[in-house]
Amino acid sequence: MGNRTFAMIKPDAVESGKWGKIIDHIIAEDYKILGVKMQRMSEAEARAFYAVHKERPFYEELVEFMSSGPSVLLVLEKADAVPAWRDTIGATDPAEAAAGTIRAKFAENKGRNAVHGSDSDENAQKEIAFFFSEAELILNQ
Repeated sequence: MGNRTFAMIKPDAVESGKWGKIIDHIIAEDYKILGVKMQRMSEAEARAFYAVHKERPFYEELVEFMSSGPSVLLVLEKADAVPAWRDTIGATDPAEAAAGTIRAKFAENKGRNAVHGSDSDENAQKEIAFFFSEAELILNQ
């Protein structure tokens, strides 16, 4: 397993001001932040990023939501980063997320669930490359 993953603090958590507490949570869980930036996705970027969900009934709503405001984009490093991050954020539905996870603490509902996390090492690499160049990453901390 890889040591990098892509993470995103979604527009709902940025708008509500929870993104700083989420960053604090990330740091407290001993992730190294290799890259971070705030960006508002265009509709075209949201469509491209979530193309895997194109045939799903929630796709249009997802694209609209993800392009509705800024997100905080991160590249995180930790041993077994993808499964570690998935454990840190919790289940997609915050009502089902384990206590102490980011979604249990900060998500509003299944659709406005505060954060995104890559679901595989392969997707983590693709998602990192979607938003970051290698030159934007701080690799020797």
